[in-house]
Amino acid sequence: MKIIVVGLGSMGKRRIRLLKQYFPFVQISGADKNQERREYSQKEYGITAYNSLEEAVREEFFDCAFVCTSPLSHNVIIGQCLNYGMHVFTELNLTTDGYIENMRLAAEKNLKLFLSSTMLYRKEIQYLYKSIKDGVEPLSYNYHVGQYLPDWHPWESYQDFFVGDKRTNGCREILAIELPWIIKVFGNVQTLKVLRSKMSKLKIDYEDCYMILLSHENGNTGMLMVDVISREAVRSLKIIGEHTFLSWEGTPESFVFKNVQDKCMEKITLYEDIQEKGKNNKTIIEDQYINELKQFFGELLYGTPSLYSFNEDWETLNIIDRIEKE
Repeated sequence: MKIIVVGLGSMGKRRIRLLKQYFPFVQISGADKNQERREYSQKEYGITAYNSLEEAVREEFFDCAFVCTSPLSHNVIIGQCLNYGMHVFTELNLTTDGYIENMRLAAEKNLKLFLSSTMLYRKEIQYLYKSIKDGVEPLSYNYHVGQYLPDWHPWESYQDFFVGDKRTNGCREILAIELPWIIKVFGNVQTLKVLRSKMSKLKIDYEDCYMILLSHENGNTGMLMVDVISREAVRSLKIIGEHTFLSWEGTPESFVFKNVQDKCMEKITLYEDIQEKGKNNKTIIEDQYINELKQFFGELLYGTPSLYSFNEDWETLNIIDRIEKE
């Protein structure tokens, strides 16, 4: 199977590295207008790197494309890839630009559109989904996710990175990462209330801290806080019910629950072996990216249903639009 990775930045490099390590049946090429990125990828991963997607398809046929460029460019590139006859794996889009057209085009050409939603592939999230979705008691949750924006990509200025753009801002990206699993686990959003503020002196033209109250159709409620100012990368979850107390600080070792009968906290062990953790954020582990790639190839080769669709993401992004307008 021949794959073209479009965009050789941090996510493109991660996808190439994991594809080469865990999926030996694929042949990989890359495309990026940045010469330095092309040269690095050719040297580090031994792939052919083209200046553009157009140049690449003149030279080779590809079965599928991984779209790893900045989000605002996705909709055009996805459309191009579909017109070239490729299945598409895309990173977060952050806007609904081109969704209807690309979904229609994929259906017409019988091609797969696979949308990354990496948190759904965390074992902790899958445990929560199985444990909570048909729960017998209403639950509340308190969830905080944040990291100081300049620490996201310390090798470049946040003003040169898409999270510096108001349309694809850092808080919006966190919401696009977290809301899919929150909705899957706790239920469809019924109502929401939002408090947004600008707390830092970061050179951004959007609020850097959101506090969101959510009520779900099944009676669950939650408080979600996202920010781009926390000097320590944080993912902190508490789930509370009359018979439930569960806590998670984003790492495999921190997933614990209260044994009500024995009146003690107990660890929930889900991993036998943990792959490399993120260098700038201890809550990021490679397992979720590997599992997501397995799901993509499962859908492509065997018709295994994906965990998250463009239709679902359309709804999620519309909720995020509501949050940003509240």
